[in-house]
Amino acid sequence: MTYIVNDNCIKCKLMDCVEVCPVDCFYEGENMLAIKPDECIDCGVCEPECPVEAIHSDTEENMEKWAEINRVYSEKWPVITEKKPPPDDAKKWDNVSNKFEKYFNKNSGK
Repeated sequence: MTYIVNDNCIKCKLMDCVEVCPVDCFYEGENMLAIKPDECIDCGVCEPECPVEAIHSDTEENMEKWAEINRVYSEKWPVITEKKPPPDDAKKWDNVSNKFEKYFNKNSGK
């Protein structure tokens, strides 16, 4: 088991999770984060820290797609170990549906 980030993170990118991760397994894309499954120790401390509920166990229903997205992009994006300020309009993107299809950006956050 590992934890994954889903499309609730897109354009919100609040990073409370990064601050509490004991193993630095978060990777930063331009408009979302990803968790590297091989580095996640399944401690779960990040999940309750996410104010937009974008972090889930990969064993939850319908998370296979997100597990693969996290695996692929955590290999491409740079690791992030410190919380950064969220985008100015982050609150407006909370609870927007279909963000992956409409807004996902595969570019790195650096």
